[in-house]
This record gives sequence, C-alpha cells and structure tokens, in this order.
Amino acid sequence: MTELISIRESSKHVDEEVRMHVWLTDKRSSGKIVFLQLRDGTAFFQGVVRKNDVSEEVFEAAKGLRQEASFYLTGTIHEDARSHFGYEIQISDLEVVSNNEGYPITNKEHGIDFLLDHRHLWLRSRRPFAIMQIRNRIFKATVDFFENEGFVKFDAPLLMHSAPEGTTELFHIDYFDHDAYLSQSGQLYGEVGAEAFGKIFTFGPTFRAEASKTRRHLTEFWMMEPEMAWMHQDESLDLQERFL
Repeated sequence: MTELISIRESSKHVDEEVRMHVWLTDKRSSGKIVFLQLRDGTAFFQGVVRKNDVSEEVFEAAKGLRQEASFYLTGTIHEDARSHFGYEIQISDLEVVSNNEGYPITNKEHGIDFLLDHRHLWLRSRRPFAIMQIRNRIFKATVDFFENEGFVKFDAPLLMHSAPEGTTELFHIDYFDHDAYLSQSGQLYGEVGAEAFGKIFTFGPTFRAEASKTRRHLTEFWMMEPEMAWMHQDESLDLQERFL
C-alpha cells in the first residue's frame, strides 16, 4: 500500500511513490501539463500532472480544481533545484474530496482590512503561515530554556478582579453579574507561584486598553514573565543575558 506522508517529509521519499492529502493554493495550465501549488499544513510545494502520464479523468479533474479544493493525490517525489522547497511531486492519480467554490482570498493584492476580516482564512496563505511557524519556534525555545533552568510553567488566570499594575485602563467584563477584567499581566499570580515552586514563568495573552492612535500600539499580545525566589539581582541579570 502506498505510504501516506506529509509534504514536509518529502526529502525522505525521493523517487518513491507516496500518497498525500492536500489543499490547492493556485493552479496554472500549459497545454498538456497542469501545475498545482499545494499545501497540507506542514509546507508548500508543487505538483505536476502530465496528460500523457494519467487517465483522461484524472487530467480533467486536475484542470477543474479550484482554489482551496481538498483532495488526495498519489505520485512520485522528485528533487527540484528550481524550487525554494527543493522538491515537487509528479502526480499519477488524485481523488477530490471537496472542490471549493467562492474562496474569498484570491491570488491578487488585498487590503489589510479585508484580510483581517477574513483572518481565519488568511492563515492559510504563505505569509501568515510563515509567521506562525516562527512564533511556534520562539514559543518552544522559550519554554525549553526555562524548563532547562529549573522553572515551572505557571498559568495565571486571564480574568482578574482588579488591575495588577495600578492603572484603570482595563477591559471590563460582566462575569455572572460581577465585575471582572481581562488580565494586563500574570505578575501577581506569578509571585505567589514563585513562593510555592521557587522559580516559575508565565507565558500567555495579556490585554491593554489604553487609547492610542499609533499603529504600533498593542491591545492584545503574549507576554512571558519569570518570577524567582532566593535570587539576587546579579543572578537575575545573568539569567536574562543567557536567555537573550
């Protein structure tokens, strides 16, 4: 049975026949060849369908695919020095799961307001996909560093009854007929955690409601905050330098 692999695993299967489940991001046709730009959540690369190498049904199915169609494909992985990814797949068969229609983010320039209105779909595009991959690596590296230093990851609550940093600019929430606010910082809970575990770090979303007209002002972001008991300033500085 042909092995089901991800695009990211292509380098391990050069010149082998494999099977994949993918989505179509773009397509172009040149006579008897259809070039399919594919993604599967792990990476992007190109699939090639040649009319002389497949049945008429498969070739017509490839020509009829629309953006974000989902399908299974069978083909052989080849190295491709012209590709940024380094590999492509020569498709011999495909099985359409859903041929999408009316996908709103077409392959042209869109304004940022439009893209943010469709943010749940924009994540499928190359740029936000790359950003999320970088973010994921940074998150993992941060957690690995502090765990190797003997810290415990401590999750502070997102809802608080008062401001932790002495300001009144908070996002208010009616929480079962009680006043609550989105957290500006996990610091207060982190300090309590440090006295229980010695060394802890919080790493999660925080919210700031200060009005601002600047493009760089953040109302929602993720913040990492370590808290350490029994640690002098020079030890703290040494830890910070090693982390950075």
